[in-house]
Amino acid sequence: MLHTSRSNRDRRRRLDRDAGYGAGYGSEYGFEWLTIRHSREWVCSQAHGRTLELGVGTGLNFRWYPDEVEMFAVDLDREHLEISADRAQELKRKIRLAVADGHRLPFSDDTFDTFVCTLAICDVDDRTATLAEAFRVVRPGGLLLLLDHYEKRWRHRRPATIGCQVGFKLLDRQRLWAGYFERVRLQKPAI
Repeated sequence: MLHTSRSNRDRRRRLDRDAGYGAGYGSEYGFEWLTIRHSREWVCSQAHGRTLELGVGTGLNFRWYPDEVEMFAVDLDREHLEISADRAQELKRKIRLAVADGHRLPFSDDTFDTFVCTLAICDVDDRTATLAEAFRVVRPGGLLLLLDHYEKRWRHRRPATIGCQVGFKLLDRQRLWAGYFERVRLQKPAI
């Protein structure tokens, strides 16, 4: 593990806390443990091949990805990406990080085997455009793995529903905490 100063540790703890449900206190013991439990692991452990994580935040998910996954991760916040880079280095993971907008991803069509987004799609202005971008960059037969929480604007169109509307096929949907949280696995149909 890299030696970090107290101010860097405090900064990282603050950003981790902002990035998740109490994750800065250790997701095993914070609010996440009470609500989503092992959902980050459930989502990320299913990733395979070339994988893109949208809204990576501070890299809280990195430890859950299988070692053989070729990782790419994007976020709009440079400060979060700095923490992600530190976390990737600590875990000895090669992860390509970039500042990018989910509405206009800087990748070619059919680039990724897996697209992951945990607790970040709620911060996206146009979810339909973002999930359409996910559909564009995922290879036929590839996966879209999501974890998100309920918001009033999701009442009739939660991320899984929008994912199906842009072309993905729903494989698995699990609701936690009386439906407040939802984790889903969708697949882009093979050609």
